[in-house]
Amino acid sequence: MKKKKSSGGGGANWMDTYGDMVTLLLCFFVLLYSMSTISEDKWKALVLSFNPDAQQTQTEIEGNNGPSADPENQGGETVSPNVENQEEIDQMIESLYQQLQVYSEQEGMQDTLSVTKDGGKIYVKFNETAFFNGDSAVLREDAKAVLGHVCNVLNGVADAVEEIRIQGHTAQADPNRINNYRADRTLASERATEVVIFLQDNSKLHPARLVSEGYGQWRPVASNQTTESRAENRRVEMIISGRDLKLEGMGESVESFITEENANPNDE
Repeated sequence: MKKKKSSGGGGANWMDTYGDMVTLLLCFFVLLYSMSTISEDKWKALVLSFNPDAQQTQTEIEGNNGPSADPENQGGETVSPNVENQEEIDQMIESLYQQLQVYSEQEGMQDTLSVTKDGGKIYVKFNETAFFNGDSAVLREDAKAVLGHVCNVLNGVADAVEEIRIQGHTAQADPNRINNYRADRTLASERATEVVIFLQDNSKLHPARLVSEGYGQWRPVASNQTTESRAENRRVEMIISGRDLKLEGMGESVESFITEENANPNDE
């Protein structure tokens, strides 16, 4: 008896190809859907076609409580300062620099208050002894007078200021042994914070423009070998940055944190 020839295998191989094609089509339509925009009116019409009794309910989304999440600011608009000309901004920052320099010279404070400028930033250095007593974060009364004058000058150019960073620094008391880092950094941070709070209470600058930083002993400007050099390291620095309209156009600005309702919380 002749044996029947067995038929070749692979009769269902077409299923594999078909399955791959369907998967690719599904991926293609998912990609198209992800790139499309959904019309709210059409979506409502579609839902109502399936369920005529459907009712729309408002869903509250938790979170989004950042600086711009003001419930009174329904449109979410941000407020731009009145000055929108880069040349005018630069002139205002230059005027601020000159006024601070003149104040330091007229008051004979060159040794306790130094003012320098680099590019669009102004660097103001306050000697520790002019602002705080030893191991204290409480502002001295004479320091408040100095900061009060600084606030008055800042108010005149507030629209040109992008940000003010207050940095607290200490000195290494013993040249052969580092400070207790917890107490060291805490003291530096508290001193910077006290200055920021004073600026917030006494100037028209928005709090979002004020930043406090505590570096402790780790960014000295002189050695810690002598009493004089340690005195130089014990300082509070103020870095004032002018606005850059090009960066603001790219979204890299403090303006994104300032809403219409709280643009100037200290400006009654």
